[in-house]
Amino acid sequence: MLHLCFFFLLLLQVRGNGENFTMFPAILVFGDSIVDTGNNNYITTLVKANHYPYGKDFPTHIPTGRFSNGKLSVDFLASMLGIKQLIPPFLYPGLSDYELLTGVSFASAGTGYDTLTAVIAKVLPMSKQLDYFKSYSERLKKIVGEKEAQRLINHALVSVSAGTNDFIFNFYDIPTRRAEFNIYNYQEFILERLHDFVKELYKLGCRTMIITGLPPIGCLPMQITTKFTELERKCIYQQNVEARAYNRKLLDLVFRIQSSLKGSRIFYVDIYKPIIDMIRSPEIYGFSETMKGCCGTGLLEAGPICTPLTPLCQNSSEYLFFDSIHPSEKAYRYVTECVLKHILDKL
Repeated sequence: MLHLCFFFLLLLQVRGNGENFTMFPAILVFGDSIVDTGNNNYITTLVKANHYPYGKDFPTHIPTGRFSNGKLSVDFLASMLGIKQLIPPFLYPGLSDYELLTGVSFASAGTGYDTLTAVIAKVLPMSKQLDYFKSYSERLKKIVGEKEAQRLINHALVSVSAGTNDFIFNFYDIPTRRAEFNIYNYQEFILERLHDFVKELYKLGCRTMIITGLPPIGCLPMQITTKFTELERKCIYQQNVEARAYNRKLLDLVFRIQSSLKGSRIFYVDIYKPIIDMIRSPEIYGFSETMKGCCGTGLLEAGPICTPLTPLCQNSSEYLFFDSIHPSEKAYRYVTECVLKHILDKL
């Protein structure tokens, strides 16, 4: 399986004559901590990763705000598409025009499609991410002109990745929404919010989008800790069943959205399967631990409680998860390569 992933990666990066190429002029990213490259550093929230040990294996070995020991999937995706880097929009004033034309992440760790999720975490709601995108579009027009700015946005690859926090914060761990929804109705509620968000992106000129589904939520170390003792740790079966049900609904929705938005190309991205494959067959991928994070005990530590004083595992590349919620850089790389294997021909 891995050999196939690397094969498709090479196809993506190299032309027949061996030259690198860029498939898209830009990449625009929206969502939560899985794709936040540092935006939460600039807002008042506890949901931050701007401190060690986050970033310990990043090329600069400096915490950037990414919730991992190194790079995220979108970093690998940008690199594979020939785009130099992903920047958070809060840094616009200090950026050159060229840097602004690379790739931009508007994501905010802790957010979700449900506005209540962002309120609980005190982070940027998806609507605010759209506002920053509009500001980005206006500055782009001043740099390259309105026609070229529209062309760049029309041909950009747009990545949307959220939803996990909605179920963790509002349904499973903090039952805020359980008073008004059962799980299946809440899934429909979230999908309606996602649908509205995609339609807004389309109105703003976005045409090619990849929409990420849910991971196996019941296998996140923090979720396991809420249900099991340290000696009986295993994935929460029902939460995974519900994540798969949501993903099936999302896949159907993606087909419907694309058919209703003329000229759009919208693809569902399955991250559930590559993650569950790594959990079921860790030795194939070089992992020795899949039920705990590398940071601290690996049971609960994440964000503000994964700190420079927290003990670390000896080798983070042997851990599927870096903290109790977020994958390690190695896991992100595998997920990205295998996702591209499945959507490359469509892109």
